[in-house]
Amino acid sequence: MMIQEAVAQAGDTLHGAAAAGHAEEAHGAEEGVDIVHHLADGRVMEFPPFGEVHLPEIHLFGLDLSITKYTVYMWIAAALLLLILLPMARRRGGVYHGLFNAFEALIVYVRDEIVYANIGREDGRPYVPFIATLFFFILFMNLLGLVPFGATATGNFFVTGALALVTLIVVEISGMRALGFKGYMGTIFFIPPGLSAPMKVLMLIILTPVELMGKLAKPFALMVRLFANMMAGHTLVLSLLGMIFLFATVAADSTVPAQLDAILKDYGRADALQKLAADRETPDFVAPDDGGTSPYSIIC
Repeated sequence: MMIQEAVAQAGDTLHGAAAAGHAEEAHGAEEGVDIVHHLADGRVMEFPPFGEVHLPEIHLFGLDLSITKYTVYMWIAAALLLLILLPMARRRGGVYHGLFNAFEALIVYVRDEIVYANIGREDGRPYVPFIATLFFFILFMNLLGLVPFGATATGNFFVTGALALVTLIVVEISGMRALGFKGYMGTIFFIPPGLSAPMKVLMLIILTPVELMGKLAKPFALMVRLFANMMAGHTLVLSLLGMIFLFATVAADSTVPAQLDAILKDYGRADALQKLAADRETPDFVAPDDGGTSPYSIIC
């Protein structure tokens, strides 16, 4: 009889634990982490559990020039860029130490392995400052996203689109300066040599849109790739952090069957001991000689 009561009580305990788990899950669903909210731009900078900072709204000539959190982190990246690279520029030709020595190695890598390897030493020398600035600016914006409560400005289409637009302008102006106006137009209105007049017209109709699309597709691909990499990376990080708390909840729930088993065993032992105690009161009871290890011997 006591075992049945124990089973019923243990079932009630398990039911209560399951109900509490469902309530906690419902509460967690109401206050769950919104990944899109943390990745999207906004006018509020959150620093849990310390609070949040509301950024000012600026409207000028009918334009919304309000400061957002991505704007702030772009300013921080630019400030870090100036704080590190300006002192290095003033000490040009000297010997760098510590952090400056590490950045010198990165600059040399960008110059030799990226610029010179793709443009050439003589033609690429004027573009080293521009490409190195882009490299470190994007690097700092990406690293700021790894800081607690930070944000990655390159995870926004407008930021990567502005960088792609600047790159497109620099590339096209550089191409016009190197080839001249006529030579540059030849890269858009391309006519293969040795064609008849009708074929030239046909090739212009076919190839001109293709060449224009090719000039626009390269910076567009850069814009989408940088945005997608940052967005996917931070989504993965937030998802893995969420899985940590999920598995912690599952591990806590898995202890309920073990607790139920322990409760049943304890109640079973108590019921058995009570029956033994009742048997001991009978006149024909004889305690077994087992060295004092059985419940009979313990009670007796």
